[in-house]
Amino acid sequence: MAILKAVRGTRDLLPPETALWNHVEATARSVFARYGFGEIRTPIFEVTELFARGVGEETDIVSKEMYTWEDRGRAESEKGQNLTLRPENTAGVVRAYIEHRLDESGLLQKLFYIGPQFRRERPQRGRYRQFWQIGAEVLGPAWSGADSALRDAEVLEMLSTFLNELGIKGWKLEINSVGSSTDRPRYVAALREALAPVKAQMCDNCQRRAETNPLRVLDCKEPQDQATIEALPKIADFLDEASREHFAAVKAALDACGVEYIVNPRLVRGLDYYTRTTFEFTVPDGSGLGTQNALLGGGRYDGLSEMLGGPKAPGIGFAIGEDRLILTLQAQAASTCESKLDAFIAPIGVAQNPFALALAQELRRDGVRVEVGDGSFRLKKSFEAADKLARRMVIVGEDEAASGILTVKDFSAGEQTKVARGDLAEALRR
Repeated sequence: MAILKAVRGTRDLLPPETALWNHVEATARSVFARYGFGEIRTPIFEVTELFARGVGEETDIVSKEMYTWEDRGRAESEKGQNLTLRPENTAGVVRAYIEHRLDESGLLQKLFYIGPQFRRERPQRGRYRQFWQIGAEVLGPAWSGADSALRDAEVLEMLSTFLNELGIKGWKLEINSVGSSTDRPRYVAALREALAPVKAQMCDNCQRRAETNPLRVLDCKEPQDQATIEALPKIADFLDEASREHFAAVKAALDACGVEYIVNPRLVRGLDYYTRTTFEFTVPDGSGLGTQNALLGGGRYDGLSEMLGGPKAPGIGFAIGEDRLILTLQAQAASTCESKLDAFIAPIGVAQNPFALALAQELRRDGVRVEVGDGSFRLKKSFEAADKLARRMVIVGEDEAASGILTVKDFSAGEQTKVARGDLAEALRR
């Protein structure tokens, strides 16, 4: 019988790697809490219309990548709903904001999430059909300050803090403005006109996007298309005065906080809901992501709530591809997350098992991470297991159990010492 394997484009996460995932998520929770964010957990599947209206029917996500099915009604005469595994989480967060009338508080809503998303895209390094995102959204009524350039800068400063606390090296922040809901259509029209005579010379994706979603042409990474893209009109030339002032205010606030950035006039987000500020954080070549070096991205979406039938609620948010973030940490060896346990308790003989388990209970209650062997193990087997799992080994023989003086072997130092039971927890934490 053939061995069953995980579906292509998905994977299992196993120890000790999951310790690094937990470290990343704990750091995110800690940093976001300092900025006043609370956690939101939305359903993994939503009605398909939410993404078609919010993300945009002509985006690659909606047209090619979503996992969608018709949910049968309970009776034959009952029409089922069209449901979709969430390909991104901003639309779901805004749907929750509308449904639960969070606008009625009059307060700014700062919400973050950690969880899986699903896209039927070609599997490649750091990209999976079930992938994990860490993201956050800031939205609320206009009088709450949700449309302020200060919020854009605060989100970007928070992200720089998060990456620094994780130890990510060499990150760069690129920013741009894609203008207001009136600026963008004028720019898209200019792009269509400029692309018309040259699109036939471009890659197949660009030829399709030139018709369906011209902004996505600017995302093309094909080397042969770069000269053509460089000659296309720039969004900065189509911004109205309010959009220019907003972008200038974002840059001034980042300057005041000492957050370095690069203005990239080609940086756009392909989703229909983005307005004004857009951004990406990238990492250098050799950081584990290959040629696609974007670590996270996001932007402002001032009209999304109205697009979904809700009240006016300007907002800004981002999503971090956690799979790609982990790859970067591993490639840069930036994580200080300790995966080994503090100690392995090795009873010598089954008669010492009860003492060893009671000692483990005592240490665990004192915050020490330990594993317990079995007295039936030969000493050599206990040494091998301890060396793989822990930084130290605590040997429990008849003499140790009787005297309360334990033998502790430190694998990194190559030393063996005697420690009194009352001092053991402190010694193992060092």
